[in-house]
Amino acid sequence: MYNLAMNTLTIKQNLEQRELEILSPYATKCLNSKGRKRPRQEQFEIRTEFQRDRDKILHSKSFRRLKHKTQVFLSPNGDHYRTRLTHTLEVSQVARTISRCLRLNEDLTEAIALGHDLGHTPFGHAGERALRECMSRGFSHNEQSLRVVDILEPLNLTYEVRNGILCHTGEDKCADTLEGRVVRVADRIAYINHDIDDALRAGVITQEELPADILRLLGETHGQRIDTLIRDVIHNSGEDIAMSEEIGEAMNRLRKFMFENVYSQKSAAKKEEAKAEDTIKRLFEYYYSHTDMLPKDLIALESDKEQLVCDYIAGMTDRYAIEEYIALFVPAQWGGK
Repeated sequence: MYNLAMNTLTIKQNLEQRELEILSPYATKCLNSKGRKRPRQEQFEIRTEFQRDRDKILHSKSFRRLKHKTQVFLSPNGDHYRTRLTHTLEVSQVARTISRCLRLNEDLTEAIALGHDLGHTPFGHAGERALRECMSRGFSHNEQSLRVVDILEPLNLTYEVRNGILCHTGEDKCADTLEGRVVRVADRIAYINHDIDDALRAGVITQEELPADILRLLGETHGQRIDTLIRDVIHNSGEDIAMSEEIGEAMNRLRKFMFENVYSQKSAAKKEEAKAEDTIKRLFEYYYSHTDMLPKDLIALESDKEQLVCDYIAGMTDRYAIEEYIALFVPAQWGGK
């Protein structure tokens, strides 16, 4: 019988050695990690540091809440529309495929991908815009994602995972690791294509309205486009993560089409977003004046009222935000004594 107690340390060491032997010179190795804010004391480890981080994120409460947070369509009735959780899983799959083919660290890539949207608000980017207006310091979901794993649900992740989460979006940000940069491009590949799929399903756009020249280059179907984009990243990356000029430009044009026809406030997909933003703003105003009603464990973590309320609302799911709004602002029917 295999004696786990005697061999667990060897398992981790073997995994770390395999990384040194198999991974690309440009890959991030666990043995070279900058570590954690709080060193761990555990012994007999059977997982590498990045595998531990992936598992911590996967088992977190903030990860589970993503299943009830908007991707594009607010609280959709249909079973097949993406949520923030399914978006995250698709980003992870695209990113892992790219990293595996480039011989980068797939465990690090997966951890960053699974954690990149943990700080996203209810109602998607509508909620993010609302909180940005409410907060004197502004609000960004990537910064909130880092705050989630550092403070609100402290997971004590490695520097490399934290850096990748923070830098997955933002024009002024670039991850220190190639794995983090893979997640950044995988995020864009995933959301452009699955949002097209959802918009077609919802009748917001038609197949005929999609730019024909781009489809000829990238592919007519969802699967073909994903495959083209992934292959292009793989074939054009080395010391850095890159796309060919032709394919990169086509993806950017497709993204512009989506902003003009789906993400725009004039789109049928966004007709309820003004209500969603108003919901967030009114909840913020109420709880800013009634911080005593917030969870005691959350109050213990933050003394700044504005940040405290922001943390509470950003962590809400769509349906919880709606339930709170109804409870606070919609009169209840009289049911008798």
